[in-house]
Amino acid sequence: MKNVEESVGIDVSKLTIDVHLFKKNKHHQFVNNNKGFKDMLKWLSKEGLDMNLVLFCFEHTGWYCLKLSFYLHELSLKYTCVNPIEIKRSIGLKRAKTDKDDAGYLAHYAWIRREEIEQSIPPSSSIVELQRMMSLREQLVKHTVSLKNLRTGMLQLVSDQTTDPSVLILDKTIEELELQTRTIEKEMELLIKTDDTLNTNYKLSKTVKGVGKILAIQMLIHTHNYSRFMSWRQFSSYCGLVPYPYQSGTSIKGRNKIHSISDRKMKSLLSMSAISAIRCDKELKIYYDQRIQEGKPKMVVLNIIRNKIVSRIFATVKRGTPYVELNQFAA
Repeated sequence: MKNVEESVGIDVSKLTIDVHLFKKNKHHQFVNNNKGFKDMLKWLSKEGLDMNLVLFCFEHTGWYCLKLSFYLHELSLKYTCVNPIEIKRSIGLKRAKTDKDDAGYLAHYAWIRREEIEQSIPPSSSIVELQRMMSLREQLVKHTVSLKNLRTGMLQLVSDQTTDPSVLILDKTIEELELQTRTIEKEMELLIKTDDTLNTNYKLSKTVKGVGKILAIQMLIHTHNYSRFMSWRQFSSYCGLVPYPYQSGTSIKGRNKIHSISDRKMKSLLSMSAISAIRCDKELKIYYDQRIQEGKPKMVVLNIIRNKIVSRIFATVKRGTPYVELNQFAA
């Protein structure tokens, strides 16, 4: 990022933000809301800084950093929202941890890498709302599964489940949770329909065999409506679907392995999608059976199919036309 004369590290927590100036070596704490952000800019102006020449850097802390992202973006200020793992590994060995120190590390990180850092762009309000609804749905599903498992265990000691009060309460609770889950899913689809681009990409992704409603919505959320990643290969790497080499010198020559740092939620969803695609897509079914007969491990073949699904989704969205199964036109 060009034209940067000062880097500002911001450690974001639920209630406060700790701000550190790298070159001036000054620190101040503000409230984590719009008033606190305004006070931060006033403080920076008093320090003689030109806001257009300042690079703000903070970690991605989920919901807590979104307001700051939107605020800086609306003012067209330079900022970058960094993965916490990247910051942690760049610091090296440290024994103490405070919010003040973390803000200093962020300011140092931004200054050292100021020329290679790219401007961050916050997700749209529709994506944020979708993400909030999806988080609620995940909790509802989690509680439903937990209660179903509890009910299964209770039935081992119940003679008549139609009269047992515990089982009856569980049945009513599970039924209500499933109803609420269906309701939030309908609300997500209604929200998608209010945005033409979201709705178009959602429908296009669902034309790919093996892609259902939830995976299609998760793809919108994680890719920020297909604007966050340059290609499907980048997204596959993000999901942990790309094997990387493991080699050093002449003695260490391990096989290519998938890295442990990945989005496990998306990886799990794509695994279920791949299993479904093998059942309903003749082309993938034939491919899967052939590779298994050749002696390929099942998980390796499954990972290839996961990548195929990701590439097909990105292709349909980029092309703007539904996915077409070509083997149906074969002579």
